[in-house]
Amino acid sequence: DVQLQASGGGLAHTGGSLTLSCAASGFRFIEYDLGWIRQFPGKELEVVSCNRAQNGGTWYSDSVKGRFAASRNNAKGTGSLVMNDLKPEDTAMYYCSKSGKRGQGTLVTVSS
Repeated sequence: DVQLQASGGGLAHTGGSLTLSCAASGFRFIEYDLGWIRQFPGKELEVVSCNRAQNGGTWYSDSVKGRFAASRNNAKGTGSLVMNDLKPEDTAMYYCSKSGKRGQGTLVTVSS
């Protein structure tokens, strides 16, 4: 079974930083793009980033570009999302994803 588990969330102040981690298993990690998706308190979903499997490039949403950095370790089947200059509007449940499938999320709360 595909397993995706995000961790590392918590409480941060505006301007602070957090690093999220993703542990993936149950599929050939190196063959798939790895995404980070967040769900806001009002339930809206946003794709935050996507680490491409083929060329190693990374796409970011405009809302996080320049502040967040996503990476992946194909040997370990893990991913990370470094979040800097956090804003209250970054408050959400964060998930790592593969082919649109989300696993267990981790909550990020940013206080103003």
